[in-house]
Amino acid sequence: MGSVNVNRNVTDIFYRYKMPRLQAKVEGKGNGIKTVIVNMAEVARAIGRPATYPTKYFGCELGAQTQFDYKNERFIVNGSHDAAKLQDLLDGFIRKFVLCPECDNPETDLTVSAKNQTISQSCKACGFHGLLKVNHKVNTFILKNPPSVNPAAQGSSLTEGKRSKRCTKKQNSENGLDNTKDSINNSVSNNSGGESDGGNQASHPEAEINAAFAESNGADDDEDANWSVDVSKEAIRARLQDLTDGAKGMTISEDYDKTEKERIDIFYDLVKKKLHAGQLDDVAEHKALLIEAERLDIVQKAPLVLAELLFSDNIVQEVRKHRVLLLRFTHNNPRAQRYLIGGLEQIIALHKDKLMLKVAVILNRFYDCDILDEKVILEWSQKVSKRYVSKEVATEIHEKAKPFIQWLKEAEEEESSEDDNDDSEVEIEYNDRVRIEPLKAAIVTPVAKKVIDEDDDGDEINIDDI
Repeated sequence: MGSVNVNRNVTDIFYRYKMPRLQAKVEGKGNGIKTVIVNMAEVARAIGRPATYPTKYFGCELGAQTQFDYKNERFIVNGSHDAAKLQDLLDGFIRKFVLCPECDNPETDLTVSAKNQTISQSCKACGFHGLLKVNHKVNTFILKNPPSVNPAAQGSSLTEGKRSKRCTKKQNSENGLDNTKDSINNSVSNNSGGESDGGNQASHPEAEINAAFAESNGADDDEDANWSVDVSKEAIRARLQDLTDGAKGMTISEDYDKTEKERIDIFYDLVKKKLHAGQLDDVAEHKALLIEAERLDIVQKAPLVLAELLFSDNIVQEVRKHRVLLLRFTHNNPRAQRYLIGGLEQIIALHKDKLMLKVAVILNRFYDCDILDEKVILEWSQKVSKRYVSKEVATEIHEKAKPFIQWLKEAEEEESSEDDNDDSEVEIEYNDRVRIEPLKAAIVTPVAKKVIDEDDDGDEINIDDI
């Protein structure tokens, strides 16, 4: 079976946190096909989470239903799924719900607050404690099924567990009523003592039985009222008012179930409000906006909103003012940078008369501020898109950007040629040094030999003359 590192980004073979490799078995066929994760219980124990959490995560990511059989430790995802694909999905679950956000250590615990409807994460290794920064559909499942609850005690599945509780409760109430009837009947028969006053005997126990029924039903109603939770909008709003501002941002809300456009509109209203209040110069507000974008799952497209609200026809001077805020969303994020370029296209199209001639200057300013990377700009220049503006306007923007694009390409070629020259010089210098010693030896040897030969020749001539 083999084992892998819990954090598979760590390649150290001596990494202490290991887990079994996922094993998946496809069963059934047609509409009834399903994938059984054979060793999910073992994997769950290795990462310190209930087996239902990663299984439910698989279901959410794959858009499939899940089934839990606690008694036989069978955790099922509907459909046919490869074990390697599930292993990759498990990495995503571990990164979001297991690893510590501070030290990347898997020694963490989740704590659910039923009152505030929040999930906290604490790390035993570094001491970190804070609200879970991930907003996923699994969060709702975790809130309803805290890790402290033993799922095996709930039955073979969550639904069956609830159903069995209801059946047990109903049977207990019925048994109680039967006992009440029997005790009443016994007391009546004992009191009658065999007397023949039938009318009073019949009416009196009937009244007591009806009263007992009413009392028992009233007790059940009171019990239901005690454990039930008010889920009306007014009650939820009242509970939210008890939370701090930070907790409100992390609370599971209905925003995640909204469409992407609706979530972008929520972010747009928030940025607009802070802009009018003059709060966008505060670094803490920048962090809050990033957290909100992560909560709404629109970090990639957030630069589109920022471009629309932050820039005008004076964009060349406004870039440096909002540089820090933009870097929070675009740094090392090519997709966010591409969306930002789309937002710039819209601003240029909106102020076409003033900004069309400044396209190269605008791109250069964003490049100098490290907001846009060279690679992203060059990729954008290769294709004219009508996604954000009309085809004609997009073509004109690319034409005006050609001088800057050409400058980028030449600068890149010069750098590469300089690197090549540096490499060649190093090689030549190295080869020269290697050849120095053999050359000296070669020069010395022939000269010495020549001198000897000349001396020998001279001696021979003298001998002949003699």
